[in-house]
Amino acid sequence: MAEVLLYHHIQGLTDGVRAFADDLRQAGHTVHTPDLFDGRTFAGIEEGFAFVREQGLDAIRERGAAAADGLRPELVYAGFSFGVTFAQRLAQTRPGARGALFVDSCLPVTEFGEAWPEGVPVQIHGKEGDEFFDEDLPAARELAGATAAAELFVYPGDGHLFADSSLAAYDPEASRLLLERVRAFLTSV
Repeated sequence: MAEVLLYHHIQGLTDGVRAFADDLRQAGHTVHTPDLFDGRTFAGIEEGFAFVREQGLDAIRERGAAAADGLRPELVYAGFSFGVTFAQRLAQTRPGARGALFVDSCLPVTEFGEAWPEGVPVQIHGKEGDEFFDEDLPAARELAGATAAAELFVYPGDGHLFADSSLAAYDPEASRLLLERVRAFLTSV
């Protein structure tokens, strides 16, 4: 079974993110869910960004990096949207990564190095009409085309944070398929 470090999105460690982690735990995986916002959750994306600006992006980045301290390096780094920034950075820069899971976002690989680490599998998931994921889709396609270890899954619809069951954008059908794919991925790493 895999050990996963799962970073929440800009609205915080919501009940929906916790439920997703619990689904993976029920499948036998160990899942760590650091709370980078100290218990705060936000009703909207803008409120979450306002909090990050108030706290300072560098301070939040430090919390994200510190969440991996004390954990063995052979992790699967996962994130939802804003959380992908932490997961992708660690997957690309911390030796020993077993894999990466990006939901609702993907940054250009050059943000954290010159190339994706050889032998580190990655899955990228997003909605085809999601205005936020649309901005990241070129980077996701580039990553998927650069390595055979990458899979890109684009779902119909436009909901951002579609796998968070506590938010209005939740899409049960797409989330079921995403969870099925993620479970298979975690079993294979």
